[in-house]
Amino acid sequence: MKFERILIIEDDPTMLRVLKDNFEFSGYNVRIAVDGIKGFAVVHEFEPDLLLLDIMLPGMNGFELCRRLRKEGSTIPIIMLTAKGQESDVVLGLNTGADDYVTKPFSIDVLLARVKARLRTNRERIGTEAAFGDCKLDFASHKLFRNGTEIVLTPKEFRLLKFLIEKAGRALTRDQILDGVWGRDLIVTQRSVDRCVTTLRNKVEPDPHHPAFIQTIRDVGYRFEGLDAQRFETCRGPN
Repeated sequence: MKFERILIIEDDPTMLRVLKDNFEFSGYNVRIAVDGIKGFAVVHEFEPDLLLLDIMLPGMNGFELCRRLRKEGSTIPIIMLTAKGQESDVVLGLNTGADDYVTKPFSIDVLLARVKARLRTNRERIGTEAAFGDCKLDFASHKLFRNGTEIVLTPKEFRLLKFLIEKAGRALTRDQILDGVWGRDLIVTQRSVDRCVTTLRNKVEPDPHHPAFIQTIRDVGYRFEGLDAQRFETCRGPN
């Protein structure tokens, strides 16, 4: 049974229903949006594992939506759906950051197979879990476990912890963290990073007042330390 999250942004109601029904039947957790502006917001709310993105959308077209996500630093796999077959559209879509494209009409079985392959590749790239101290973060389920007990994270806390772990050992400025976790299109300040770090430390640190993992770098920002590198690299799989 699959639990990966698929976001479908498509304005054709018939196509949207066909895609939603087939992916749900295949065991995926599916959300939908019918225009680019709302779809962009749902990406941040839903945190999909893969995005099926139509090009011709009201509000914001697929090219611009893809471009904005990549500018934020998002690595969500994106498969573009388009009725256009011109080579220039394919090239533009790939150049804006799409990972693959499918031209309508297409076989739903072929699309499902390509999505499955893309998700598998992404799992191998980012791994499935990371361990540090008595904690384990499961990337696939978005769950944190401490001594085997689940510790509830907010979506923002999960994104922050995952972001820090993926860049473990690097000093990250608050602006870099804002870009990677919040996105610069939202009205937030560097204090938002500090507040989220504080709540996260209370959940993962043995002593939040003397953190072992999320280190404060004076006049810079934060650095994640103490990652079980061997387990993390094993989970990441081959490059």
